[in-house]
Amino acid sequence: MNPALPIALDAMGGDHMPEAAVDGALQAARDGHGVVLVGDEPRLRALLAERGGDLPIEHAADVIGMSEHATDVRRRKDASVVVATRMAKDGRAGACVSLGHSGATMAAALFVLGRIKGVERPAILANIPTAQGRHSALIDAGANADCRPSFLQQFAVMGTIYARHVYGIAEPSVGLMSIGEESDKGNELTRETHALLARTAGIRFHGNVEGRDLLLGTTDVVVTDGFTGNVMLKLAEGEARVIFGLVRDALQSGLRAKVGGLLAKSALKRVAARLDPAEVGAQPLLGVDGYAFIGHGSSDARAVASAIRTAHQMVRAGVCEHIAEGLHVVRAAQEAAGVTAPSDAA
Repeated sequence: MNPALPIALDAMGGDHMPEAAVDGALQAARDGHGVVLVGDEPRLRALLAERGGDLPIEHAADVIGMSEHATDVRRRKDASVVVATRMAKDGRAGACVSLGHSGATMAAALFVLGRIKGVERPAILANIPTAQGRHSALIDAGANADCRPSFLQQFAVMGTIYARHVYGIAEPSVGLMSIGEESDKGNELTRETHALLARTAGIRFHGNVEGRDLLLGTTDVVVTDGFTGNVMLKLAEGEARVIFGLVRDALQSGLRAKVGGLLAKSALKRVAARLDPAEVGAQPLLGVDGYAFIGHGSSDARAVASAIRTAHQMVRAGVCEHIAEGLHVVRAAQEAAGVTAPSDAA
């Protein structure tokens, strides 16, 4: 994929669109990141004129709302998320980004981009801030509620490649989320997956990890099914908001606390920024044959600008191409060992 290509931004999907999309895209453009707005051209032109800005626009006459069905992407080919994804497929954009209907974004990516050879199910990777001041890659964060061991094996390979080429970690460690560190702990899925990951080529398997290990950064990659991963992601986001709310209330509880709060204000702002999902903006859907990013429906302009920056970073790293190579290594090792690889049509 050509890293010089602009990012196709679905400017219509989401609670605060298209205003947040226009403001965020203008900020990204000022930072040197190419972007094309995809959506209702007359409305987008008017918003750009109000702000004194100018960006390329790809017209899309339709938009899939947050309450509509994700499967609508098959018949609504003029929907903004579908048009943005098609631009990535046709080589007119380096990636597609949508901060609207996450199910529609996943469906459009699968329908338009297809899957990388060897991927049974694409997965959402979430960048989780850790106690060490870096990120852990949580995969799957919500795309696949029900999984098989081979799905999680592919998630481990994709997460390893992402951590290597985006985080810059030469040999990322991989942990399998379970209810105990011992290999025999967990349900049938985790026990079978543990044995599979232990003999998977191309990954550095740490073993089982527990929920607390995600934020501690015990491993660089944490693998789990999408149901568990999404619960963990929402819990972590919610806990961060609650804790900062409690700290804010405590710092307003008296004169001495208020003085302490003023002294600690800049440090607290830095911590809050690290924990804010808007710092990354959108999460990649790994395993599709192209670059697709999914963000929160409540995203603001800052999150939009971050999502565009994140997309450019991943395209420049060539993550999709490296995933295809990594999965080829796994298949070759399985074939050499006499193990039948799962069908791509699964």
